[in-house]
Amino acid sequence: MSKRVQIGVLGASSCGPDIEEAAYRVGKEIARQGAVLLCGGLGGVMEAASRGAKEAGGLTVGILPGASASDANPYVELKIVTDMGHARNVVLVRSADAVIAVSGGYGTLSEIAIARKIGVPCVGLQTWDLDPGVVRADGPEEAVRCAMEKIRERGAC
Repeated sequence: MSKRVQIGVLGASSCGPDIEEAAYRVGKEIARQGAVLLCGGLGGVMEAASRGAKEAGGLTVGILPGASASDANPYVELKIVTDMGHARNVVLVRSADAVIAVSGGYGTLSEIAIARKIGVPCVGLQTWDLDPGVVRADGPEEAVRCAMEKIRERGAC
């Protein structure tokens, strides 16, 4: 039996409607591809992606920074409570077969850096443009397609 692919969605806990829509579509496409969505479990990009995946019948996992499962957005099915603050970013990225950064601030930048440092494929959608190793995607569905291609190239699925 092959393992189920896990794709991390990275992004800020608050965002505007355009980024929210992009994150929602990323989440929805992750579920359509049969992958598990991992995220930080809070609001903004994380909530929109979780909502998209959940509405498409996907499994959503939140790697929470705080000490309470009640911090999770309502679309997170499995809640991993870390009480690690931003250090939970390492757990999220390490647990993913690939990550997709949707916009985001410094927390997202740190997750991109962790992914690049440990060799987890990273796709960027309207996010930081600092590293040629981050695959740039023009849209949500392309971002997921690129992530799945990178995962297949590594033999992780």
